[in-house]
Amino acid sequence: MLNRITQADVQALREIVGDPWIAVKPEIHPDYTHDEMTHYGCYEPEVVLQPASTDEVSRIMAYASAHQLPVTARGAGTGLCGGCVAIHGGIVLSLMRMNRILEIDENTLTCTLQPGVLLMEIIAAAAEHNLLYAPDPGEKSASVGGNVMTNAGGMRAVQYGVTRDYVRGLEVVLADGTVMRLGGKTAKNSSGYSLKDLMVGSEGTLGIVTEIVMKLLPRPRRMTSLLIPFDTLKQALQLVPKIMRLPSVATTIEFMEKEVIQDAQEYLGKDFPNRDYNAYLIVSYSGNAEAQMQAMLDDCANLALAEGARDVFISDTEERQSSIWDARGAFLEAIKNSTTEMDECDVVVGIDQVAEFCQFARDLSEQQQIRIRSFGHAGDGNLHLYVLKDDLEESLWQKKVTYCMDALYEKAAQMKGQVSGEHGIGHAKTGYLKQSLQPAQIELMRKIKLAFDPQGILNPGKVIGDLESQ
Repeated sequence: MLNRITQADVQALREIVGDPWIAVKPEIHPDYTHDEMTHYGCYEPEVVLQPASTDEVSRIMAYASAHQLPVTARGAGTGLCGGCVAIHGGIVLSLMRMNRILEIDENTLTCTLQPGVLLMEIIAAAAEHNLLYAPDPGEKSASVGGNVMTNAGGMRAVQYGVTRDYVRGLEVVLADGTVMRLGGKTAKNSSGYSLKDLMVGSEGTLGIVTEIVMKLLPRPRRMTSLLIPFDTLKQALQLVPKIMRLPSVATTIEFMEKEVIQDAQEYLGKDFPNRDYNAYLIVSYSGNAEAQMQAMLDDCANLALAEGARDVFISDTEERQSSIWDARGAFLEAIKNSTTEMDECDVVVGIDQVAEFCQFARDLSEQQQIRIRSFGHAGDGNLHLYVLKDDLEESLWQKKVTYCMDALYEKAAQMKGQVSGEHGIGHAKTGYLKQSLQPAQIELMRKIKLAFDPQGILNPGKVIGDLESQ
């Protein structure tokens, strides 16, 4: 059973982190009560702690374990599933003070950093050494620790993979305060069970990451994008599996519709390069030799035109690249800005099923008379769909959003897809996860949780829900 925080607890925790780095209810800033999706509710922690070191995190966890206090680790708070909010009160452990890049090792092509480093910071630091941090989640102000805990994907996953593929090593504090190092700088490891990979994507339910070793890559000399317009989204998406069969692997394949582009234009106050058509693909290639790059672009452009594209626009200057990718990066905030409230679906289906799923969402939108906006990673089948409240009355909104979300996840299950591709489960999607997996899988996850956290104090209520209710 989880306990509430007492004055004695507050004093003991204050002695660990120091007086400036503790906030106690009711003086806690409202930002700590939610992530980017306030639709999932606001939950006030009893205490917010900002440790500065692994030792402080270890001492906090040892104390929390001894007194059965719930602890929710938190990074930049940019999540979309309520994964970093304290739904059972207790301690929110903010890791944003631990924000140093400790080393960039050009010999092993690795970067060692603390979890509070922002994604934009590791990208910039790698670039200074002519190296590439390959994962490219859309929210550049997210913390790398949060990316690791949700196994964030992003727009370059087609060629480079997701965050998990770049985590070489982790320093982790377990529920009882034990500090453990998993993996390291070595490129290969077949030494027993991969506890490191189990930790990645666990959303802070198995341990708290305090140091990360990430793999870097040589930075390609060139990256060029093609903007490919179509009359219909179905035409655009049916081209994707054919692009995937070309000799050269695309770095990104993104899809978008005209309505989302219009939202982004209004939000940013700047024009998209071309907005005359109903649907678009953005296809990017990376390389070094000019002749190699030209061949990749020609192959894709010729295929697209043969398959019904209305044109192919090349973005080979910084200004053109910026105009496209600034808009793409703003889609979520633009959609959010266009409505009063929204819910989000982050499903994954086969790349040959994306067109069918998007048509299902469009039909559902018309049937329910509610706006549903979609965009996503066509090259890996990860779709982001947003059901928007607009001016609907509250009770009708709750009825419609529940119906739509249930229908979208049920359709994904019928397609043998997955509940989440990169945003995680948090507390908002636990029901959908349980519906999508076999009971034996959920039970195995429960046993793993018990092995790492027998008291259930680490981020309780997340991913598979509360241990006490199972």
